[in-house]
Amino acid sequence: MERNQLVSYIKNKFQDTVTLLESGKGESFFQIKPEDLLVFSRAIRDDERLGMDWLSCISGVDTGERFEVVYSVASVVNRIRFNYKLVLDYDKAEIESVQKIWPGANWHERELWELYGINVNNHGNLTRFLLPDNWDQGHPLRKDWDAPDFKRMPEK
Repeated sequence: MERNQLVSYIKNKFQDTVTLLESGKGESFFQIKPEDLLVFSRAIRDDERLGMDWLSCISGVDTGERFEVVYSVASVVNRIRFNYKLVLDYDKAEIESVQKIWPGANWHERELWELYGINVNNHGNLTRFLLPDNWDQGHPLRKDWDAPDFKRMPEK
């Protein structure tokens, strides 16, 4: 499926769920609402034309005003890929786990929780694995993070 066909298919099939974003990149990029995460993720995995069987990455972004969680998915069989994101308020920074849909989400979701402080509901093992077990200095990938001995680089 070519990129234009993929975009049309997703926009038509999930017209009440997705918004196409202009990214300037080779892969299509959509935005969904956080409450649609599980239904949309399961649907793109189970859809025969999409068959998104591989979650390659989940990334967190702190924009300074909100969090964004970006999911990069692909179909090995259908040779297609695209990205979608959720936008979260700082005070409501939580998502549902997609581990039951893509078991490989475990590591990525733990990273979101540990480094950004984004809570992942219904995750089976939300424990530290990058920072020391006794870490109590906050979430180091947040823009407002500060800790003893941390020297912030000047903004341009």
